[in-house]
Amino acid sequence: MDRSEDLVAKDPEPRIHPTAEMKGCKLGRYAAIGERVVLREVIVGDFSYFERHAEAIYTTIGKFCSIAANSRINALEHPIERLTQHKVSYRPNEYFRWLGVDAAFRDRRRSKAVTIGNDVWVGHGAVILPGIAIGNGAVIGANAVVTRDVPSYTIVAGVPAKPIRLRFAPEIAARIEALAWWDWPVETLARAVPDMQAMPIETFLDRWENDAV
Repeated sequence: MDRSEDLVAKDPEPRIHPTAEMKGCKLGRYAAIGERVVLREVIVGDFSYFERHAEAIYTTIGKFCSIAANSRINALEHPIERLTQHKVSYRPNEYFRWLGVDAAFRDRRRSKAVTIGNDVWVGHGAVILPGIAIGNGAVIGANAVVTRDVPSYTIVAGVPAKPIRLRFAPEIAARIEALAWWDWPVETLARAVPDMQAMPIETFLDRWENDAV
């Protein structure tokens, strides 16, 4: 007997831990924000989640991303070209009356947004610097410092982060990109999960490239 999406899927409302801090954020369906996570002007796609103590600012995150604990996305930039790199020069309002936030520096930070694709895993303690783009299916190793864009389905690690290997052969990665499973209806996704668990990737693609439609 067919089961409707309403019966298969749980409540799609985002789950936000009471200790999390967010400002100017947009959360997709089934998104989860963990303990003491701090987000500022971040878009979080469907099913993506942040584990405890992670931080992000000025970032767009795709669907089904796994952001591990203690990671930092779009780590704060300081104006090292100024007399002082201390925040007294760009957030003097914290110390002095009548001196406001440096709007030009804030706009400079916003202009260096981070973009993360779908199904990206950001490992424990990883740091992603401003302006970085990370492709679909990439893996960022634990404690990596990402200073350059990361292509889709590439595993990077180290300080600075460097490519370690590809998750899949290029032709398989291209088929996954074309399948765009992250955009499937919830009902289709629920039917596909057992095959995700049991089938080699080539077998899964052979079956679902047609069946997902």
